[in-house]
Amino acid sequence: MDLDVQQMLIDGDLVAAEGGREYDNVNPATEQVVGTAPDASVADVDRAVTAARRAFEQSRWSTDVDFRRDCLLQLQAQLRKDVETIRAAHTAETGMPVGLAHAIGVDGPIENLSYYADLIPNYEWQREIPVKTVFGTPSRRVVRKEAAGVVSAITPWNYPFQLNITKIAASLAAGCTVVLKPAPETPWSGTLLAAAAAQTDIPAGVLNVITTSDNAVAELLTSHAEVDQITFTGSTATGRRIMRNAADTIKRVSLELGGKSAAIVLEDADLAASVGAAAGTICMHAGQGCALPTRLLVPRHLMDRAAEIAAAVVGSIPYGDPTDMGNLMGPLITQRQYERVLEYIEIGKQEGRLVLGGGRATQFDQGWFVQPTVFADVPNLSRIAQEEIFGPVLAIVPFDDDDDAVRVANESPFGLSGAVFGGDLDRAMRVAARLRTGTISVNGGQFFDPETPFGGYKQSGLGREWGPEGLEDYLETKTIGYPAP
Repeated sequence: MDLDVQQMLIDGDLVAAEGGREYDNVNPATEQVVGTAPDASVADVDRAVTAARRAFEQSRWSTDVDFRRDCLLQLQAQLRKDVETIRAAHTAETGMPVGLAHAIGVDGPIENLSYYADLIPNYEWQREIPVKTVFGTPSRRVVRKEAAGVVSAITPWNYPFQLNITKIAASLAAGCTVVLKPAPETPWSGTLLAAAAAQTDIPAGVLNVITTSDNAVAELLTSHAEVDQITFTGSTATGRRIMRNAADTIKRVSLELGGKSAAIVLEDADLAASVGAAAGTICMHAGQGCALPTRLLVPRHLMDRAAEIAAAVVGSIPYGDPTDMGNLMGPLITQRQYERVLEYIEIGKQEGRLVLGGGRATQFDQGWFVQPTVFADVPNLSRIAQEEIFGPVLAIVPFDDDDDAVRVANESPFGLSGAVFGGDLDRAMRVAARLRTGTISVNGGQFFDPETPFGGYKQSGLGREWGPEGLEDYLETKTIGYPAP
């Protein structure tokens, strides 16, 4: 793969943007331009959607399950060949430490393609309902699952390659055709995927990949008349706009949006182990993860000790150059995001007690690095406890008893994820059952896996990714009744 030549995939061809337009791709760790990406126009988007519509209507993609499986496995094989190049490019454009890229950023998602390739041959695409006399007519009924149609897949910059794979794996497995648009900050997560797909038997138009720096161009994917479904991961504010744009043509919408997840440490938990496990996660990819537990809920009388433990753990996490395998945290993605996080930290100094960090990471001469920051005694209705900061900032919030912990955790517009730690597993599970979130970890148990559905309640989104539910998000249900003999 040649990083000097990045191309989009439209109707089976690797192409430049209309007029050869390009824009710069910037490394957040160095603030230097590492290359360019095609800057698509409205005409490019229209060509991609038109190709996807034609492929859906005229190719065998939507009806041939075995062919779809073979193509997904071909794509996986090609990505395995290209993984070293993809991983290096991914770290360069995202600032994600290369160790995380091995685990969740690049290598893991490539292997996850197997999940849907293995699921679809045995999925119940059609089922029979027993004969029944309805309105005097003995009838058979057949319920069929069919591909939803043309899908616009729009992904963010925090885990771009992983989310690109997540969306195309399920939608292509379902028989849909796709136009994928990665975030403008991370275009290579899409162009390198496009280059790999071009080496497979995926028919022309089934998978299209466009990159653009123009939000107005990207927005066409949410309103185009030939798009049947939108799948989007990103901010709740953008999710609202997408729903409005989709309303005119009643498009199906799947949204994985923001979060302000709470990790509850019950009174009978091992305080040091539980606080340490929860607090350390805020540094993962500089806190740029929607499901990270950025609220830590602890018994009020244990606040001081919990704050001390959290500060010690967070303060020990190495961060800096994302190409160094020893670092667990890199920079924020852009200067804009860097300044936004610093603004929230200043707000936090007025709302809670600063325990650790609190500003720029001044030891670096370049890059958008922020100090990992911990606040204690944070009121749950304060801004730093209610709003998604998307940076390495932890708010420690007090509670009085189990009922109060549930109330505080649920007192949020979001409901994406959460965690509960407790010495009595049954008690911890009872608390977990009362939380209004789509995913929950109890005592360190892991839910993030392609076999298990992921998504949120409330303003954290609609629909699910992964698991059979992730496939079904891209399926329509058709019922056929016909006379019984």
